[in-house]
Amino acid sequence: MNTYICLLRGINVGGHKKIKMAELKTLFTSLGYNDVVTYIQSGNIIFKSHETSIDEITAVIKKAIVSAYGFEVPVFVLTRTMLIQVYENYVLSPECIASSYFTLLHTVPSTEGITLVNNLELPNEHFVATENCVYIYPEKGYGKAKATNTFFEKKLNVVATTRNYKTIVKLLELSS
Repeated sequence: MNTYICLLRGINVGGHKKIKMAELKTLFTSLGYNDVVTYIQSGNIIFKSHETSIDEITAVIKKAIVSAYGFEVPVFVLTRTMLIQVYENYVLSPECIASSYFTLLHTVPSTEGITLVNNLELPNEHFVATENCVYIYPEKGYGKAKATNTFFEKKLNVVATTRNYKTIVKLLELSS
């Protein structure tokens, strides 16, 4: 069986698109996934499946969420290896990693988009865009940052979801 990490974007934020993690775990189990584990309320799910197509798994999960909850959310499915690569390819100063954020990109942005983002400068915000992630270190905290998930989605013209360092480490731990 293959281990996957699913990240849902935009659930349980400000009372919108509410999904209880216990219900989500039950939903994933009903889809035939095994060893389903959720982590915090922001839509992080680790599971195992014999299925090997990430696109097919993503489509099944999207359809099941619409069917069960009546709304769509962006669904990101990664293998553990993919998440390890994102983590290990961290490009900012090692001293910043514990306070950093990882904006995972659903598709590869254009080379021009990556160059545009990497040439931007915002006060007290450091970031580097790659083909699959934007690594962000907001000196004054993510809540005060201008370089947010939405900012990078617009600049790169891709769908993205952001997790903090602690969440990335925990997902790697839970998926081992």
